[in-house]
Amino acid sequence: MLSALCVYCGSNAGASPLYVEAAVALGVELARRKVRLIYGGSDRGTMGALANAVLANGGEVTGIIPSGYLENEAAHRGLPDLRIVGSMHERKALMTELCDAFLTMPGGFGTFDELCEALSWAQLHIHAKPVGVWNLNRFFEPFLAQLDHAVAEGFLKPQHRALLHDSAELSPLLDRLDLAAAVPATPKWL
Repeated sequence: MLSALCVYCGSNAGASPLYVEAAVALGVELARRKVRLIYGGSDRGTMGALANAVLANGGEVTGIIPSGYLENEAAHRGLPDLRIVGSMHERKALMTELCDAFLTMPGGFGTFDELCEALSWAQLHIHAKPVGVWNLNRFFEPFLAQLDHAVAEGFLKPQHRALLHDSAELSPLLDRLDLAAAVPATPKWL
């Protein structure tokens, strides 16, 4: 059962209002499903819109931010649970520890870094949590095509490519992550 979802998304709002609107829709849905949001702790961009939507709808939020980014990423001071850590590595490790699954929305380098690390750690059996991308506005099409190309070129095994769940629709993606999180799995190596 999905009780805490780590969401990777941007500290920027993106070029289209669609991205902030989607973040708000995700926040409303997480609150409705009673799924705690675990995220990067910012009050900016899609990150801030997401957290505010969860809180406005009675949901629970845990923000995690490195101490060096308190000003740069504008830490969300309205969070009842804002955790300050020493580094980006500690941030990602704690986010991984606290969640049952990962969902990635459109974002920049940091978002792609987090997504790829979650997938790498799943491939290496460091965690056994499902990883998904919400393919809003076909944002992840080039990334998904690159993964398929890596399979075709023999750099990525098909079973590892299958670790990534993707959908353009939010509700089916959350349902898939919920179902995958309910399957008891233990990582082989921690």
